Amino acid sequence: MNAATARLSVNGPRLVADLKALGSIGRGPGGGLDRTSFSAADGEARAWLLGRCADAGLSAEVDGIGNIVVSPDYDDHTAGRPAVWSGSHIDTVPNGGAFDGALGVLAALECLRRIQEERPALDRPVRAVMFTDEEGNYAHLFGSSALARGFSRTELESLTGRDGDRFADTFAAAGGNLDAATATKLDPAALHATVELHIEQGPTLEQLGHDIGVVTGIVALGGGVVSFRGRADHAGTTPMDRRRDALTAAGALLVALPEVASRVSERAVVTSGIVMVEPGSANVIPGLARVTVDFREAEADLVDTLQTTIVDVAREIALRYEVAVECDFEVTIPPVQLDATIQATIATAAAARGLLYSSLPSGAGHDSQNMAQLAPTGMIFVPSIDGRSHCPEENTAWIDVENGANVLLDTLLCLARD
Repeated sequence: MNAATARLSVNGPRLVADLKALGSIGRGPGGGLDRTSFSAADGEARAWLLGRCADAGLSAEVDGIGNIVVSPDYDDHTAGRPAVWSGSHIDTVPNGGAFDGALGVLAALECLRRIQEERPALDRPVRAVMFTDEEGNYAHLFGSSALARGFSRTELESLTGRDGDRFADTFAAAGGNLDAATATKLDPAALHATVELHIEQGPTLEQLGHDIGVVTGIVALGGGVVSFRGRADHAGTTPMDRRRDALTAAGALLVALPEVASRVSERAVVTSGIVMVEPGSANVIPGLARVTVDFREAEADLVDTLQTTIVDVAREIALRYEVAVECDFEVTIPPVQLDATIQATIATAAAARGLLYSSLPSGAGHDSQNMAQLAPTGMIFVPSIDGRSHCPEENTAWIDVENGANVLLDTLLCLARD
């Protein structure tokens, strides 16, 4: 890394101010953030982000699925060359935190502002990106999946959110167009490389006392819905041995999930965060229970085994409780090994700034695992205080925010030069 690159740094106070401002949008009474994709709060956050881009003199384009790609205005000599992208997402889980995803988007924006302000000589363009619905309200890593593999109109029309809303309806209400959404697949020739800055969402860096994580790979990410269909009957007059209780079957599956994970491998994890019951009355035996499942595993063959095991166990439970069962799974996001050359570039950038770093895998899913199917990709982690994430207590020290953004800037500048 040359001296000129090392001297260029982000404006830390400006980045912190942006994180605080975005962190106030969608703040709920419990202290967490609720910015589900295409909700009112998400729309407000998107408008705020576009405003910040305009304030900096950056151009922003919104594609058919809602991804936002931001560009500086002085790189005409690099037009048409494959670009270096960096970014993440600004949607949140329910009652989520202010750093997950937001840090990666706003740090990428800050890097573009510094590039715009200082105008270093580059050989290829640098772009910032905000991906739609990374948190999977409608589909895992939705926006980057649209770029990597695309969605048909039929697929989009079949999607429902965690609250039971149809994607097509919510998307249309937010100004989206399904035909445009099917045309967002990205040509890999448009990309040279991608890099994502993210909080670790775990305790490793903090325990080691290290400043930067060089991410080596990302686990496979799968999920879907297991639906048990029984029979709705009167809660007071139906004998226990005559019941076909869908929720009882769902409960048995929930109890079985930890054993399902351990049966496959020590690293496999399975989670259910949503159970929906119909008809949903205290005095009616549930006739339908839908259980969401989220499962992850580092080995590609084992994630297939994990899904098969969930299906087998669900069918066994359905037979035991005399109910029907249907399993509807999304396309699994495969595990990826991140680019070794970009890992080395990140490590060099950290060392040049006197930062301690370590290499570690990611147990969380990220848009980078989709982007890695299109171009060489790397990820940078910064510490999470107490390892907390996906909760109001999610936090990262401001010095770590600035350190991560500077390592990102150094890495982007290196990748943007031949």
